[in-house]
Amino acid sequence: MPVRVPPDVIGARELLEKKSAVNEHGKLRMGPIEGAVFRPTRPVPHEDGFLSEVARMSWDAFGGQPITQVHVTTTFADRIRAWGLHQHSTDRLFVARGLVKIVLFDGRIGSRTSGVVSEFTVSERNPALLIVPPDVYHGWKNIGTTEAIIINMPTEMYNYENPDALDLPWDSDAAKQVIPYQW
Repeated sequence: MPVRVPPDVIGARELLEKKSAVNEHGKLRMGPIEGAVFRPTRPVPHEDGFLSEVARMSWDAFGGQPITQVHVTTTFADRIRAWGLHQHSTDRLFVARGLVKIVLFDGRIGSRTSGVVSEFTVSERNPALLIVPPDVYHGWKNIGTTEAIIINMPTEMYNYENPDALDLPWDSDAAKQVIPYQW
């Protein structure tokens, strides 16, 4: 492979080389974070639109864990919802509408993927179920032009008195020091 010479333009030193998310076989280059599962689904066209399966208990991605609750959250265009973390519950995310970049950061000490960032771009035209294990930071940005709809099927019901939810605001100084990702 030839050595790439920077272009003779203002800002040449700031330019970043583009990296493909997939290889020539269409497989994701980035291995998932330990315990995270990215299960592509496919939109099946029909005469009135399309159908995409969101979840089936027979999928290996569920690991035999039941669906205890299903909720829908929305995110306005160009808005960021990050960084969240659950100590006990596993999130199972599906983008029903919109174009969303979901990012995971494995901050678990002792994990074989500790320090790894995984990025997934999903939409109703590129559907997938993303399993986020406990203690993995996660968040998303609506990179589309319309309000996004995200379905979550966590492994544990929300406890109103003692929520299993910790937040590290994405725009805080602490997040910039802890998570090596820029929205």
